[in-house]
Amino acid sequence: MNRFRIARCAGTALAGLSLALLLACGSKHAPTAPSTSEGTQPPAAGTSPWTPEATTPSLQVESSADVFNKQGVLKRIQFETNKWEIMPEGRKTLKENAAWILAHSQFKVTVEGNCDERNTEAYNLALGERRANAAKEYLVGLGVAADRIQTVSYGKARPLCTQHDEACWAQNRRDEFLLMDAK
Repeated sequence: MNRFRIARCAGTALAGLSLALLLACGSKHAPTAPSTSEGTQPPAAGTSPWTPEATTPSLQVESSADVFNKQGVLKRIQFETNKWEIMPEGRKTLKENAAWILAHSQFKVTVEGNCDERNTEAYNLALGERRANAAKEYLVGLGVAADRIQTVSYGKARPLCTQHDEACWAQNRRDEFLLMDAK
């Protein structure tokens, strides 16, 4: 008996839902608005009381160098201790960076050479310069125009990590790539 009531209730609910859908979809004509007490008539059939507003300019997508730098579109590369040769992982990253740079000719790039805290300031500035120039030469070899790339060495002045261990030093031995708007 209980099953019968549940089935009947479900059938009634389904029938009610079907009826509601038919009523909602059945009328394809828009209802006409009644006339107002001031004597104005509703709009004629096929016309709309809506008038377009002034057109607005299309949305501008922000595409400045600062925005792309914050997004990190160009990836950094790492180096071994006291070396400036580009490692295989770095070559792969530079190929990806070059493809992005070539596709966005409105930007120039600064390659920033960095070192860990060991050695003298003069040594690290020279090593950072060699690292930045190695990356520049690789990018030029991949088709990026040399006049779109500048280099700078920060030596050990801009560490990512300040711990005094190999894991931290490895993070600081790097080239960073900074986009600039070409003028």
